[in-house]
Amino acid sequence: MNDAIARRRILAKPRSFISMGFRAGDREPLARAATLLLAAATLGVMVASLAIGPIAVPILDMLPKMSVALLSADRGIPEGISPRDWIVVMDIRLPRVLLGALVGAALAVSGAVMQGLFRNPLADPGIVGVSAGAGFGAALFIVLGGSVLSPVMTLLGIYALPLAAFAGGLMTTLLLYRIGTRGGVTSVATLLLAGIALGALTGAMTGLLVYVADDQQLRDLQFWGLGSLAGSNWNKLASAAPIILAMLVCVPFLARGLNALILGEAAAGHIGIRVQRLKNASILMVAGATGASVAVSGGIGFVGIVVPHLLRLTIGPDHRYLLPASAFLGAALLIAADTLARTIVAPAELPIGIITAFAGAPFFLWILLRKRGLMGFS
Repeated sequence: MNDAIARRRILAKPRSFISMGFRAGDREPLARAATLLLAAATLGVMVASLAIGPIAVPILDMLPKMSVALLSADRGIPEGISPRDWIVVMDIRLPRVLLGALVGAALAVSGAVMQGLFRNPLADPGIVGVSAGAGFGAALFIVLGGSVLSPVMTLLGIYALPLAAFAGGLMTTLLLYRIGTRGGVTSVATLLLAGIALGALTGAMTGLLVYVADDQQLRDLQFWGLGSLAGSNWNKLASAAPIILAMLVCVPFLARGLNALILGEAAAGHIGIRVQRLKNASILMVAGATGASVAVSGGIGFVGIVVPHLLRLTIGPDHRYLLPASAFLGAALLIAADTLARTIVAPAELPIGIITAFAGAPFFLWILLRKRGLMGFS
């Protein structure tokens, strides 16, 4: 009883929150300052990305006039801005930057939620099989869209591929949830194992489609699988933004429950956390946001692992700050990676997945070696 009362007091007073042998409250001023700095850095990266590209744009001169034009009823080109610069920024770069910010934030926050739910710093959004399922849905339409699924392609047009990817991720998640839930209780361990199995199964089915694909379809599959924001437009942004924004608005309400889970499911339940409801909400939010992200950007790896783990090492494990900080850092990193991807070999583009893998894989290995004490860390 005394132990339960002590745990209740710990969670009731965030400044006294204890986890992993240190006081999270000791880092609270740092966490607040880091979150504000990351928000400012994200805005700076967005502005820089609007200016950088094969065509140089005087973005600092354009911003005041753009703001006035966007807030007014007049949708014409403001005086003093060339039509070329206006089209480059408003029709090409701005929707791409906004989509990159949403996708980066969704992947990073999803990783933070998964790491909190599984109590494993190496968990990421792909652990629930959403990415693999979405990849299979996209591959299905890329390979069969011109033959068996041509009526659906004709009906949906440019939305066919994103909707197929989202449907594949959603179906995988529903099946995973069905497997992992018995008697109204979801087993995290079963979800983990079932997610691995379903990821392998959907990967095998995607491999079968690759086997029957022609040369052009193979190129499309490979490019989509590596992730890219090429072809971003306002319609694509509108298709993904509602789902991702809904997740980003709702996920801070999970912070207290995720903090409690660090003490274990039993302890969290004893102090009033509805653990099953927390699991349901976490899985559904991650599935929706990750599915929507993969649908519009393809497979982009390591953001969900690297961002929350880096922040956890810096500002601590308190999800009240970890979740918004992850959103800002994920958005900034993905925008920066996309800017590098579209300029490093201009006028061609590298897939973003290549950039994030080059940056994320060494960091992932460093995490593993650090945890095993192979690099002089205890």
